Amino acid sequence: MVVVLALTGCASSATDTQAAPQATPEHRTWSPPPSGTRFDYQLSGPYTPPGGVTVVARDRTAQPAGLGYDICYVNGFQTQPQDSAAFAAAHPDLVVQTADGPLADPGWPDELLFDTSTAAKRAELSEVVGPWIRGCAESGFDAVEIDNLDSWTRSQEHLTAADNTALAEEYVRVAHEAGLAIAQKNTPELSARLRAAGYDFAVAESCAVYEECDAYTDHYPVVLDIEYTDGLGVDRFDEVCRHPDRRTSVVLRDHDLLTPDDDGYAYQACPA
Repeated sequence: MVVVLALTGCASSATDTQAAPQATPEHRTWSPPPSGTRFDYQLSGPYTPPGGVTVVARDRTAQPAGLGYDICYVNGFQTQPQDSAAFAAAHPDLVVQTADGPLADPGWPDELLFDTSTAAKRAELSEVVGPWIRGCAESGFDAVEIDNLDSWTRSQEHLTAADNTALAEEYVRVAHEAGLAIAQKNTPELSARLRAAGYDFAVAESCAVYEECDAYTDHYPVVLDIEYTDGLGVDRFDEVCRHPDRRTSVVLRDHDLLTPDDDGYAYQACPA
């Protein structure tokens, strides 16, 4: 693969000013993470972050790091691998069904796609995922990121972008009612729509490699970008960090998001 790096793509007309906290009718408040701070992305397991990190993303089954701002990962459009069989058995109508059985993500064959194709199914999915989101708040997280928004692109035309966007708009309501900020995860083509729906910030993977950073920074005051050693690579990471128009907070991670105890773990961060 030829890695194309468009550094100017990370520039934006969006302000770097920290967005003011918002409040629900019950006076619970939420806000995006502070801009320009160092973060860590720990989805394969929690560990003590490197020095200077104040924003940490972890799976919803883990505890917050408690270093300043904590983001809770929720797989809101597909099953988690360890839960797939049980979920499909308990909710066969909520996963995309084909003649060959439940439809799996070809890149993650242990994950099944949620069926977002009707309003009734989206309401049922919200009843399932809603408690996960509220559980993030109860655990002490500050925000939630909802993964696999783009599952319709892998659905063999069973789903549409409109289907997934409708469910994404329900998730923002649930998150804000719980007092959590909510992050758009990937899918840059929906940034304008989701920002208008109330999403507070973005978590992007490889936006420098794929020339997509501006699609997020044009709409969000805070964008956390995870680049990977097998994509952007170590040699080009410093170039991204030095670019004067960079509007993203960027880290470089190994693709499997390993912990420091694992062989192959990698972590670098741009200066704050």
